[in-house]
Amino acid sequence: MALKQLFDSDFSGFIKDGVSVVDFWAPWCGPCMAFGPVFEKMSEKYPGIAFGKYEITDSNKLVPPQYGIRSIPTVIAFKNGEVAGTQVGLIDERMFENWLKELTS
Repeated sequence: MALKQLFDSDFSGFIKDGVSVVDFWAPWCGPCMAFGPVFEKMSEKYPGIAFGKYEITDSNKLVPPQYGIRSIPTVIAFKNGEVAGTQVGLIDERMFENWLKELTS
């Protein structure tokens, strides 16, 4: 499944059903940029998981406070709309993949 760019307007619909993983990021964030290729690679490797990227901007900022996001990158996993896990900060590919496997087992 391709990565989906998320906005305040479509966020709740995206996480509503199944397993979804959202990367909260910004283009000015160095660790976010380093994690981006890992996130994209896993989105191709795990087609049964919906992967979304939520860019925090002045016009796209309503969702992060709902989940207590104070630092980026933050990755939140959802199962049927409920938070199933959170990773804060830069994580490597192996750690991220192990986390995804736990979510889907």
